[in-house]
Amino acid sequence: MKKVGIILLVILALVVIAGVLIPRKPPASDYRTSKVERGEMVSTVSATGTLAAVVTVQVGTQVSGTIQKLFVDFNSPVLAGQTIAQIDPALFNAKVKETQGNYFNSVANLERVKEDQIDTRRTAERNRKLLSEGTISQADLDSSETRLKQAIAAVKAAEWSVSQNQGLHDQATTNLAYATIKSPTNGIVISRNVDIGQTVAASFQTPTLFTIAQDLTKMEIQTSVDEADISKVKLGQPVSFTVDSYSNLNFNGTVSQIRKAPIMTQNVITYIVIVGVQNKDMKLMPGMTANVTIEAVRKPNVLKIPSASLRFSPQSEDNGTQTVTGNDKKNAAEKVYVLREGRPVPIAVETGLNADGYVEVVSSENLKETDNVIIERLSEKKKESTQGGAPPRGPGI
Repeated sequence: MKKVGIILLVILALVVIAGVLIPRKPPASDYRTSKVERGEMVSTVSATGTLAAVVTVQVGTQVSGTIQKLFVDFNSPVLAGQTIAQIDPALFNAKVKETQGNYFNSVANLERVKEDQIDTRRTAERNRKLLSEGTISQADLDSSETRLKQAIAAVKAAEWSVSQNQGLHDQATTNLAYATIKSPTNGIVISRNVDIGQTVAASFQTPTLFTIAQDLTKMEIQTSVDEADISKVKLGQPVSFTVDSYSNLNFNGTVSQIRKAPIMTQNVITYIVIVGVQNKDMKLMPGMTANVTIEAVRKPNVLKIPSASLRFSPQSEDNGTQTVTGNDKKNAAEKVYVLREGRPVPIAVETGLNADGYVEVVSSENLKETDNVIIERLSEKKKESTQGGAPPRGPGI
């Protein structure tokens, strides 16, 4: 019996020691909380856009005809002034020769009427002298002066004819030059819309033969930003974006233009925002869809709380809550509840930036980094899950 008593004393001592040394599980809290943090906050604006070259030149033709030769194709690099296509010049050459002949003929006619003018002027002057001597009549003098006026008019008409034929010849020469299509800029051909043997007509509008991207190492994204977010976008803001072809890569850009013209689509107003992009490695191509994120505001070291904490409010005053009083009530726009000694205590806060599920606390007299703000009240089931759940019952219990 003495041994049994000693064993019982040892067991009792172990139980007492275990109760002292082993920590007890804290009682389940009625609330889910989150600690007040200090860190970086970034407000962004998301949009979708399309990549394009900064300068795209459409090359057309001023004259109609049949495409005789093509000197470039898709992706061909070109230089300003380089011949890229040739329209059959046969008709234009014939027109040049025709207008040149007409011009030379009008020049010869001008020389002839000038000689006639000189002759009629001499005749008129001689008749004036003869009239003073009484050798001819006044009618003869009048007739000679009339012929002189006609000769002067003929010279003017011949000069106008020369000018007109010169213009027609210049036009024919210009059309002949237009038959040779040249690149207006340095760049890369990204579109070719004609083939050899195809007839192009420039009667009503200039047809586009080629599209040349001036410099694909510098591109831009044209995005549509909703009117609710356009006030956040400013020139020079950094931009990150992804494209489907390189889903694992992030590309960077800068807001370069904000267009003020509104665009309405199904009663939704948007504004065009242009993002400048460097494309030195030539991975990006015109027409790619870009998923754009514009960095509107970045604050590196701010006090922040979960946005959900601003939506929490106790169900009744019977649970021991307090009311906002004093300066907090006067100055604060909103309030949060902090768990102190197991009770929710209201604290007034002035909020600022809202991003990624957090809200910036601009000012508050009583909120500290060590506080835990209440997000929601837990149900009994949630309370058990936060504490690891109740132990399973054995059979027959």
